Amino acid sequence: MKNSSQIKERLRPYTQAMPDILNYQIVTKAIICIWLFLLGRLFQALLKSSGRVAVTSGDWKFLFTTWQGILILILGLVSLFIYVAFDLNSKIVLSRNLVTGQNVSLEESIKEGFFSVRKLINPEGLLVVLYIALIAPILGLGISISATEKLYIPTFISSVIESSVLYSALAGLAVIFFLAVGVANLFILHAVVIDDLSLGEAGRLSRRLIKSNWKDYIKQNVIFILLIAVSLIGIAILCLFIPLKLITLLPAGPVSRVLTIFFVSAGTIVSVLADLFGIPLYIMKMTQLYYSYKQGSEYECREIKRDKPVSYKLAGIVLLIAVAVSVCVMYVRFDQFFPLETDVKVIAHRGGGNEGRENTLSGLETAWAAGAFGSEIDIQRTKDGYYVLNHDGTFKRVAGDSRKPEEMTLREVKKLSIDGEHVPTYEEMLISSKGRMVLFTELKGNTADKKMADDAIKLVRQYQMEDEVVLISLKYDLIDYIETNYPEMQTGFLTFASFGKTASLNCDYIGLEEESATADAIDAIHKEGKKALVWTANEKGSQKHFLCTKVDGLITDNVTQAIGLVTELEHRSDLDRMIDKIKTII
Repeated sequence: MKNSSQIKERLRPYTQAMPDILNYQIVTKAIICIWLFLLGRLFQALLKSSGRVAVTSGDWKFLFTTWQGILILILGLVSLFIYVAFDLNSKIVLSRNLVTGQNVSLEESIKEGFFSVRKLINPEGLLVVLYIALIAPILGLGISISATEKLYIPTFISSVIESSVLYSALAGLAVIFFLAVGVANLFILHAVVIDDLSLGEAGRLSRRLIKSNWKDYIKQNVIFILLIAVSLIGIAILCLFIPLKLITLLPAGPVSRVLTIFFVSAGTIVSVLADLFGIPLYIMKMTQLYYSYKQGSEYECREIKRDKPVSYKLAGIVLLIAVAVSVCVMYVRFDQFFPLETDVKVIAHRGGGNEGRENTLSGLETAWAAGAFGSEIDIQRTKDGYYVLNHDGTFKRVAGDSRKPEEMTLREVKKLSIDGEHVPTYEEMLISSKGRMVLFTELKGNTADKKMADDAIKLVRQYQMEDEVVLISLKYDLIDYIETNYPEMQTGFLTFASFGKTASLNCDYIGLEEESATADAIDAIHKEGKKALVWTANEKGSQKHFLCTKVDGLITDNVTQAIGLVTELEHRSDLDRMIDKIKTII
């Protein structure tokens, strides 16, 4: 009983702070949304003036070679400072007021946090902002801004790092270095915002506090996170898991469906609220620790005297009404909101994925046997003008030859062996796939030019496979050339990063890297009458996620696994269907 009261007392300042945090989140998110709306319109005007609709990973040089691109970069950098001002600095001001018991208006807290960012407008401050925006979310350490909190290293880059001992070692050293920098400067923004110190002074103070209290900091973080986790798990067990488990005992029908919708909707709202309060509560804890370490003893949070008591009952009634409305709407349109089957096509990566030899005829056969809709392959030009399959710049990885395709004749390439099999020509792959699979042909490497496009199209026409081939590339200018001059051909542009009206690019398919394949991006592509691909989804969870979205094609190395998931999706319960769909949205 004593432990229970102690836990309750520890959490009391944080539960009392929730109304203030909610108000703060609503106001600052609204401000940021307005800024992003205006920024988006300005970006579109700048792109339009340069004759573009979007900037992608295939057109990144534009950002450094035109005045429009340079201005976009500057505005993007300004946005990071604005995010830090509203997303972090103002949160720290709010946390200070909540911890010290100051009854300061929300407007004053936001204003103070915003103007404190002026101390970051210098070279050292730029490094701090870039660390917060780009490094911290990848490391998963400390606090970052909401715009980049889900930033991660793309799969195609991480796979290259993992494939090399040297790259892995260098990446490990980089992680250790940035972790050390991040830990040492955990309180740098607190010192700037709360004590109005310069960045240099704030850094020295943060490093001194962490050096003297790092053991306690770890202990306090573990305890705090465990308290929050136990509270959330308790709520989830009592209000979600137990009821849903009991529902599974009921026969399938209207009653079980209504109860499933109700409890899953309630659980989703709780999850969203937890996400909304999570970072502000953590910053509040960090602020309490900052005061404790400065004074050398535990700092007790002061209670804020409010003019009017907070009505939690009213908030509860509003939430119940929201859940009730959602239950009615989702019950009527359940099959529309939570479809049982998937229309997503599975496409084998590099011929047959991991289940066949890379970019080979046997790999293609493996993909066909597994039930793949299509196969993605890579073509490059030889010295004597033929087109052969190879992904890398050289044949070193697949065939042990360090020469490039453009340095070799077809005769020389044919002498190579990929686990006992010869390197196929593009023509051989066309013949093998005809009438069976769609061949997503990536124009690859140094020889990916207009000549390659012209020659590839000539071969496709020769075998009358215009409807069975999609020409794809990371080079947008090449795809634009094909789409403009050969409108009967199917084309696809692959991008792992973009902004602007990407969906308006001149092509039939747009291939998105996993993290950028959001529901909004996919919907935008469909509104433009185009098809969306996602690459390269290999993990089971990732595959299931995209199979439950509206994406048109899933490029993967694990074909059999993806095909198996397609079958599994057709036998899901109402609960599984709801959870899978909600995951794709959140």
